[in-house]
Amino acid sequence: MLSTNPKAKLAVLVSGTGSNLEAIIKATQNSKYPAYVGVVISDQKEALALKKATAHQIPAVFVNPKLYDSREAYDQMLASMLKEYKVDLVILAGFMRVLSPIFVQAFPKKILNIHPALLPKYPGLHAVKEALESGDSHTGCTVHFVDEGVDTGPIIAQTQVSIKKGDTQDSLHARIKEQEYTLYPKAISDISHSLLIQKLKA
Repeated sequence: MLSTNPKAKLAVLVSGTGSNLEAIIKATQNSKYPAYVGVVISDQKEALALKKATAHQIPAVFVNPKLYDSREAYDQMLASMLKEYKVDLVILAGFMRVLSPIFVQAFPKKILNIHPALLPKYPGLHAVKEALESGDSHTGCTVHFVDEGVDTGPIIAQTQVSIKKGDTQDSLHARIKEQEYTLYPKAISDISHSLLIQKLKA
């Protein structure tokens, strides 16, 4: 049974500095935000994002992929851990691993990612470089559900970013990041709200 003020429980998967994690945590500090970060998990022991989670009294867990024989074995363990935490949504925030079908199938339509391009253009690791070299007048960022492909899941929200004359990969990526910090928390809020409504109707 839901409480009178339900919130969706988020697991945030990270590998690096956690700048998007920070934006998400900041958003959740608003009492009206429909979600909270229940756990932060990283595949990198020294990830700054883990320290940021700890600073906010959020459980921060390093799960070492070197202890597992395969990507599938690692993902199976990760999925089991998140089910034990009873998370409602899995949020990828700079998690530098491609999730296997085992993990994706464990959380159908409940894994979100943000990508620094206007998908379906420029999927993969070099989106900012490809957009810069394309001659396009703009690029942007996309929040999408994760499926078994690479950046191919259903699109949730997008924001455009102009490509300026003289832009470098760093300058363009920095402006895209600034938009991500607004777009991602808003998209997570919308999906969390929809999820909570579904629970109320169940």
